[in-house]
Amino acid sequence: MRLSRIFRFFAPRGLLGRALLIILLPLVILQAIALQLFYGNHLDVISRRLAAGVAGDVGMIGELITRDASAESQARIFREAAWRLEMALAFEPGARLEAPQSRRASLPLLPLEDDLATAMRERVALPFDTDWQTDPRSVIIRVQLPGGVLHVEAPRKRLFTSTLYLFMIWLVGSALLLFGVAAAFMKNQVRAIRRLAGAAEAFGMGRDLGAIKPEGAAEVRQAAAAFNRMQERIRRFVAQRTDMLAGISHDLRTPLTRMRLALALLPAPAQEDAAALTQDVEEMERMVAAYLAFARGEGQEQPVPTDLVALVEDVAARARRDGARISVEAPEALTMPLRADGFRRCLGNLLDNARKHARRIAVAVEQVARPEGGGWATVMVDDDGPGIAADQREEAFRPFATMSAGGTGLGLAIARDIARAHGGDILLEDSPLGGLRARVRLPV
Repeated sequence: MRLSRIFRFFAPRGLLGRALLIILLPLVILQAIALQLFYGNHLDVISRRLAAGVAGDVGMIGELITRDASAESQARIFREAAWRLEMALAFEPGARLEAPQSRRASLPLLPLEDDLATAMRERVALPFDTDWQTDPRSVIIRVQLPGGVLHVEAPRKRLFTSTLYLFMIWLVGSALLLFGVAAAFMKNQVRAIRRLAGAAEAFGMGRDLGAIKPEGAAEVRQAAAAFNRMQERIRRFVAQRTDMLAGISHDLRTPLTRMRLALALLPAPAQEDAAALTQDVEEMERMVAAYLAFARGEGQEQPVPTDLVALVEDVAARARRDGARISVEAPEALTMPLRADGFRRCLGNLLDNARKHARRIAVAVEQVARPEGGGWATVMVDDDGPGIAADQREEAFRPFATMSAGGTGLGLAIARDIARAHGGDILLEDSPLGGLRARVRLPV
């Protein structure tokens, strides 16, 4: 479990990163094993053999010079070594090596110094030192002979093989090539999935972007085609529901209008008795209008860039004209995609509910940014009324749920329906004023 949590913590969050990790991780492990097998076994054997060959040649030259130290013999040995062994030789008669110490600076990743030093100790068995820094093409070996110091310049090409570098180029090049091909391929697949996710998110927020083009892998194209069919079915359902509700509105309002007209035409002595019936008819009309607004929703209105602060100020000004005491605290401007008419209805319903139960109302607008971009706009409506018990707040959003006397029980239901159509939501909380707070969250 602990390893699983560690892997989830360090693993990429996105599909593209995880897919590339699944593709490249086995390849990297395989190449690392191949490199270890080559570097740890094959190259090690070759390096030791090459170093042993150079050390053996140096030991043979030192033995020949020790046996015959004449100038003629040394000249012949030097010529043969330069021609046959590609080594430049020099001899200092009577010289001594003081504190032999190798100057190490070889090619990276190759164990040349250690292998040559080991071979010299095994095959020469005389004091020596090596210089890898003075000449970039050769290694200078100095050996203490009985009669002086032997200087040997051995070409580095005799001590290493370029196979490792070719092998490394092949490993890195193939990995980069595979990474490029996999990244390009997976990016196209992820782009199609992201486009599908964006279209689903926009459609869920009521933004009609039309059908999306199926692309990518067969499964992704199948999902895109299914999404397009789902969009069409939902649009057809909404259109049919709207037409049906328009008919219901006409059928219900016509008899109610006739009833109101009949009550208004009653003689004066009966008007007092008919007043209660008139109020009932008006209440029925309000209930029908509220129900139709709830059922119809805001599906026909498209979001457009709107200044949320100006909209809130306008709704609050209308409520003040109706006698409400409302204060508004907001930034200068906050432009975001909104269905202006729908959100006016949402905020108006919240203010109407607050006016029925409170004397003081405070509205605040805030924006909370997210590190990855975008954020949330929050509209908070606070009042000093009696509030709603915490265990009953979710029940208050159910259609026709009246938490107190009066009202149709559709105000909060319609408000939440509109907020969710924008991709947000409404939450009920305790208010600092002592009553209820309605928090509206909308994506910016």
